[in-house]
Amino acid sequence: MPRIEEEIPQALNGQRVDRVVSFVTGLSRRSAADSVESGRVVVNGQVVAKVSTKVATGDRIEIETVEEQDLLVADSSIPVTVAYEDEHVVVVDKQAGLVVHPGAGTDSGTLVHGLLARYPALIELRELDDPPDRPGIVHRLDRGTSGLLMVARTAEAKASLAAQLRRREVSRRYLALLDGHVEAESGVIDAPLGRSPRSPTIRTVVTDGKPARTHYEVLARYVEPAATLVDVRLETGRTHQIRAHFTAVGHNVVGDRQYGDDDVLELGRPFLHARQLGFEHPASGQWLEFESALPEPLGPALASLVEVA
Repeated sequence: MPRIEEEIPQALNGQRVDRVVSFVTGLSRRSAADSVESGRVVVNGQVVAKVSTKVATGDRIEIETVEEQDLLVADSSIPVTVAYEDEHVVVVDKQAGLVVHPGAGTDSGTLVHGLLARYPALIELRELDDPPDRPGIVHRLDRGTSGLLMVARTAEAKASLAAQLRRREVSRRYLALLDGHVEAESGVIDAPLGRSPRSPTIRTVVTDGKPARTHYEVLARYVEPAATLVDVRLETGRTHQIRAHFTAVGHNVVGDRQYGDDDVLELGRPFLHARQLGFEHPASGQWLEFESALPEPLGPALASLVEVA
């Protein structure tokens, strides 16, 4: 494979190594990160282990390059359940187990691949993103979470929806079943979230994390097993926010094995569903609101529980 060797100039002093690889090779940020994670980047004779590693002026970087592949290939076999669509926006009712867009370890079989089969023009939005592998995606749901999310079909729509999210004007409500009995009838979890020092795939409360606020209201409490059904409203939208916040206060989302629940209901997924989504239409300004019913196996599992008397 071709090999590139460069000395880090003053202009790149202190930059992350994945950004340097992207600059030197012309690869996308995602492909540059893949190069680092695959052990194909060496700085001063040492293989770089983390994409966040900083380089300094005078460092010698060696990059083993590979041909960049286009991962955005339409796939009509990917299920895309549409709750609403027009020429500006699509609201998808995502099934659990489906990854929203390509990322580390997932190059195919995502919602984006399915969307491209249904809306080929979405590919034109790829230049709006860095990395450019999530055309139209404004926000996301975790792989194990089902429910509603919005997708932009034009650059103008994406800018509008993204701005609404930043201004916290989008309404997003979830149903979550939590392990144990939550004492308060309602509350707000206001705690910054960041990567766990124990695992890079886990989020936890850290002092230098990003601000995160989760509002909740108890809907029901159950016995055998002890559990609490809560309506959750997001004020911010951090990665794993609901899961990490409730774990931090001692109540894992039922079925969430990644955060430590033993899945006593044998759901095979977290009991977390994005049940409501509301936003201002990016073209007309009309307020749109959508609801999604609990899918299997969540609905039947909830119906089998006995409420606290």
